[in-house]
Amino acid sequence: MNQTAYQVDLTSCDREPIHQLGHIQPFGAMLIVSSDNLVAHYSANAAEFLGVGEIGQGSRLDDLLPPDTLQALHVAIRGLSDPDDTERLFGLAVGDDPASRFDCSVHESGGQLVLEFERHDAAGFGNHIASIRPMMSGLDSIEGIDDLCHAAAQRLKSLLGFDRVMVYRFHPDGSGEVIAEAREREVDSYSGLRYPKSDIPQQARALYLRNRLRIIANVNDTPVPVEPGKQFGGEPVDLSLSTLRSVSPIHIEYLRNMGVRASLSISIIVRGRLWGLFACHHYKPRALAFSNRTAAEVFSQMFSLTLDRALYDQGAARKALGQSLHERLMTRMAGGASLRDTLTQVGLTIGDSIPHDGASIFIDGEYVATGHAPSEDEFLRILPALQSGPAGKIIATSELSRDIDAARAFVERAAGALVIPVSRSPRDFFILWRRELKQVITWAGNPDKPVDDSVEGGRLTPRKSFAAWQQTVEGRSAEWTQAESDLAETLRITLLEVILRLTDAAAQDRKRAGEQQDLLIAELNHRVRNILNLIRGLVNQSRHEATDAVTLTRLIGGRIGALAAAHDNLTRDNWGPTSLKKLIADEADAYLGSKTTRLTVEGRDVLVVPQAYTVLALVLHEMITNSAKYGSLSDQSGDLLITFDRAANGDLTLSWRERGGPAVQAPERRGFGSTIIEKSIPHELQGKADVDFALGGLEARFLIPGRFVQDADTEHEMTTHVEHGEESATGQAGNLPQRVLLIEDNMIIALDTEEMLRELGVTDVIVSGSVTQALRAIDKEQPDFAVLDFNLGEESSEPVARQLARDGVPFVLATGYSAKEVKFEELGARAILKKPYDKSDLAKALAQDE
Repeated sequence: MNQTAYQVDLTSCDREPIHQLGHIQPFGAMLIVSSDNLVAHYSANAAEFLGVGEIGQGSRLDDLLPPDTLQALHVAIRGLSDPDDTERLFGLAVGDDPASRFDCSVHESGGQLVLEFERHDAAGFGNHIASIRPMMSGLDSIEGIDDLCHAAAQRLKSLLGFDRVMVYRFHPDGSGEVIAEAREREVDSYSGLRYPKSDIPQQARALYLRNRLRIIANVNDTPVPVEPGKQFGGEPVDLSLSTLRSVSPIHIEYLRNMGVRASLSISIIVRGRLWGLFACHHYKPRALAFSNRTAAEVFSQMFSLTLDRALYDQGAARKALGQSLHERLMTRMAGGASLRDTLTQVGLTIGDSIPHDGASIFIDGEYVATGHAPSEDEFLRILPALQSGPAGKIIATSELSRDIDAARAFVERAAGALVIPVSRSPRDFFILWRRELKQVITWAGNPDKPVDDSVEGGRLTPRKSFAAWQQTVEGRSAEWTQAESDLAETLRITLLEVILRLTDAAAQDRKRAGEQQDLLIAELNHRVRNILNLIRGLVNQSRHEATDAVTLTRLIGGRIGALAAAHDNLTRDNWGPTSLKKLIADEADAYLGSKTTRLTVEGRDVLVVPQAYTVLALVLHEMITNSAKYGSLSDQSGDLLITFDRAANGDLTLSWRERGGPAVQAPERRGFGSTIIEKSIPHELQGKADVDFALGGLEARFLIPGRFVQDADTEHEMTTHVEHGEESATGQAGNLPQRVLLIEDNMIIALDTEEMLRELGVTDVIVSGSVTQALRAIDKEQPDFAVLDFNLGEESSEPVARQLARDGVPFVLATGYSAKEVKFEELGARAILKKPYDKSDLAKALAQDE
């Protein structure tokens, strides 16, 4: 590679103690005054620069500065509450010339006040301060850390006018990388270059936390000494927080070797830690006005807050993924499995989330491995070293042989390891392995040559060649990311639950099984109470809309049915993101019947996360039922158009437009249904809901924030609520069967279903609560049709289903499971009734017999 590169603002940080550098850069002047306004130290150029008379030790500040300037300084000094605080003043008068104005930075150092003066840029001041708001505009809507950093680099370059602006991010091992860059076309790109940890001394990192901004206006300037350079007791002047402080010769030599003539570094600090830096290079001298640098520093602070939010959102997404992983693993292994089966199931489940080439599990002395992994003998040789590690701590390494010599025996098969301890004593492990990955890392210069041994004492010297230096690394795998380590912690907790169930001794097993049962009962109790609480709320709120029991029953039944259909779709996708078009299709099929042909859905389908899915289910249920009762689908002429529109930031706008129906008027009274439509999405999802009762037809617009929406791989077609083998029946029952066998072990559900069947016109309903009772009823008199609850406590209705199939009697199966799990076609059932079902579902099921 021919690129020349080196992040000089980092590597050329001063290596001498910061406070021993008693010089400043010549584009400003410095006064250090004691508490009684006497000058204790001053830069050699101060008198000439400020346009005042002779300055020396013991000069009084009130003899040098006009009263108005002194008053402004006193006000600023009162604002210095923290030891590292800095106050800024702009456009101060100092000398005899009223047209000569200065900007001033004020901070404390060793009980004295440090005043730093620079020439005021009257022409640019307003533009510099006003630039902060447009620079931040839109940053908070950018998703993804890399995209956010690229945008920040571009905006900072526009503000400062440097040839190159880079964003460096520090890695956990202390090394760093250029992750974003904005540059002029003729300037080489440094994007992707790495630098070693040794290039940034610890004292320099500490200084970047205290002093966010570091500028070098001209590498060829002659530094100006601070006189006298020592305190009264012989201690050097501490200029750590100075904006004018000069830099070490090593720093300057770095810059000159690169051809860079001016530089600027701005800290990126997230939650008190140095996350990275903005580093700027210019190939000509460039002295930025103090107001311009202040705007850049404020931008850095505001950007750090935006970055913190983005990192938090990233962490929340990882946490949600971890919870999803936990639930999927627990679902897969809920029925118990052997050690080998457990390993296989875990590998299949986590393969997409944590890529790996092999896996091993070691529990109670038993070792099982799959894929690229060490043999049992090889693993036993590294086991003592693993067991000596910290208890309960995950180890993520891309080079296990660096820490354990015995791992060299299988480095070509498994170089990297994610070691997950799953017990305390004796130590058991679940390990994910990664194969060796020969890598080429591009460094900014050879990272192994920070010292020039030819110089006496081994002086640290800057590199004279900045060509990109490539290093081929062997015996290492791809790095484990922080996100993968976070998921591994979730996996560790999940595996602890599973392995405790699989390996505990018999006595402990009974005790822990009891504890687990209590936990599951508590969780079940919690979820059931939530469901009951929701239903009670629906009942309480719906009663205000109903004038009679029939209307109330219909309202509550419809809303509960909408929730049931939504939960059915969610569980079908393992409680993951689910099709919005499928939700609309279910609602349309359940409440529109033949009118579904007058409903059009346009736009690419999206997947809605579980948190938002049930909210949308209730809103769409109310909208569709209102359209069928009062709106464009209540007569024979109207139609309904629903469109999806996805914004660039991921937000989804769902537009609702009814046309051709009866004239629309806003309701005089706002019922619970209106409340659901207008307030659910803003309250629960922080979205928007706008409803317009236009005379020509109802129009509505719902905005669902992008965090609740994902792209769908395929488009979902409309389907009906009743599942069956061929296509859903949407017509009403004609010649209904007169004798129907009903198997249901819950008395209340049995009574409710019997009542619905009779309301549909069935004259004879035989109710059975068990397989034995049902078979006896069939032997006594064969039914015309049957509705079978598939799960009957400790038994299933499969024997009855097979008997009815042999006799040629049509039947449907009622269940909370999916059609795939029940395999209704193998049993001969005409359809599946998804619980909870209502009278319209029964009518469709009975119509299958026509």
